[in-house]
Amino acid sequence: MGIFSFIGFTLLVAIYAWWKTRNTDEKSADGYYLGGRSLGAITIAGSLLLTNLSAEQIVGLNGQAFTEGVLVMAWETLAAIAMVLTAIWLLPKYMKGGITTIPEFIEKRFDENTKAILSVLFLVAFSIVLLPTILYSGSLAFSTMFDLPTLLGWSKSSTIWLCVWSIGLIGVIYAIFGGLKAVAVSDLINAIGLLIGGLLIPYFGLKLIGDGSMMDGINTLWTENQDKFNVTGGVTSSIPLGTIFTGMMIAQMYYWGTNQSILQRVFGAKSLKEGQKGMMLAAFVKFLIPIIVVLPGIIAWNVFNGNLDSADQAYPELVRKVLPPALLGFFAAVLFGAVLSSFNSLLNSSATLFGFDLYKKFFKPDASDLQTVKAGKLFGLIVALISMTIAPFIANAPEGLFSYIQQALGSLSVPILAVVIIGILTKKVPALGAKVVLIAGVLMYLASLLILGPYFTNEALSQATSNGITDPDQLAIIKAEAYPHFLHIMGILFVINVTIMLIIGVLKPKTDMYVPITTDVIDTTSWKYAFIVGAIITVLVISTYLIF
Repeated sequence: MGIFSFIGFTLLVAIYAWWKTRNTDEKSADGYYLGGRSLGAITIAGSLLLTNLSAEQIVGLNGQAFTEGVLVMAWETLAAIAMVLTAIWLLPKYMKGGITTIPEFIEKRFDENTKAILSVLFLVAFSIVLLPTILYSGSLAFSTMFDLPTLLGWSKSSTIWLCVWSIGLIGVIYAIFGGLKAVAVSDLINAIGLLIGGLLIPYFGLKLIGDGSMMDGINTLWTENQDKFNVTGGVTSSIPLGTIFTGMMIAQMYYWGTNQSILQRVFGAKSLKEGQKGMMLAAFVKFLIPIIVVLPGIIAWNVFNGNLDSADQAYPELVRKVLPPALLGFFAAVLFGAVLSSFNSLLNSSATLFGFDLYKKFFKPDASDLQTVKAGKLFGLIVALISMTIAPFIANAPEGLFSYIQQALGSLSVPILAVVIIGILTKKVPALGAKVVLIAGVLMYLASLLILGPYFTNEALSQATSNGITDPDQLAIIKAEAYPHFLHIMGILFVINVTIMLIIGVLKPKTDMYVPITTDVIDTTSWKYAFIVGAIITVLVISTYLIF
């Protein structure tokens, strides 16, 4: 029964996406990359949520909640504030210029070579970090939910390889041959399904804990797991309290304010007003998302008494335990859609970045729109094959899936956000400043993460053991205090990167004054309720922290 509902819902989404996009001109750049700039607020909101809310988010964050509790909701609730800031401050500046990509904005502000460096950094992040983790987490979820190793008689690693390549090839068909509108339209229906299905998991989980009563389940979960409902993370947690005010907001602003795969949904809006509405609606839903991506992890801790082979198995194991077979198939189809959404969104963005920002500059400057789209599709296929090859090896990552993603992306998010912010706020910082930061910023972060951090941590642990300290809790505290948390490092490096750019701006100021260019590609009138709605969402986020 579960298999039939899975296939049925998946086919329904595919047919609906084809029907809605059959008349879109995919041969033009605007048609393929931006859906003909025809997307409305609800479609944008659904696409934003599903691009973000994929298996690596649901599986990885619930895995962290399994071990650490509600404090990991910071990744979701603080995202709402970053989305509000993006909608009110950044979107008008982007969309008035009629840009297609963030690197295109960088080109207008700095120069073509700066844009090329930024595009390469995005493509590296997509192909080596984001796409492989999406494929791996989705494969882990399906393998666990349907117990595929037992069903197929294969090993766990072989099953993961099969799932990775199956999902990847289907995603290629969606993204490479369908364009943005096919992605966005399928996202909307999958987003609705994911919200419904995602809410069913805590509902059935709480009923299981409460012997049929959801309210009894809530009371039992609260009283038996008080330590899981504390938002103030200690020094050994993945989110120490202080990091909320340093690298956490930098990571959020990078993701929602400068990330091409996210903003491409909004750039496809029929007007600035629709783009702002879509992002605000997504921000409000994002504020509620911890019910789907955090609460089930805590429920799983209670249901399985904290005993699982891996924390990242918490969510799929809970789903398999609490959902009836028919609903399991439906939810698997929805999760499959979420995985495809994130995967093909990034592939579509990779094709966009390569076609617009690299192919037309370095390979064929006189390329037509059709040639650019074809080159982008071919490059997207190459990126997909690379990511499918890398994905199965993520099982060997030493830390949780979600923490791995955030640490890896820190190398790019800090310098990219610094360049975009300085590019907007100043007019005299030259392209040299941006180039230095984009290269040096990445190298500084990697040096901190791969060389300095391990060195100081190993030295501290070595000294502790030589002094006779063997208690695991004491050693964990010593390890955590030996070197700043990676989110603090992001905050420190962001200040350093901004300072470097400003110093270069003083020593070698831009000779030709930058003047923002405005276009009339779409209506760029701002939504008059943007500030009010943004303030309400911000107050809701802050009040949630005060409650916990």
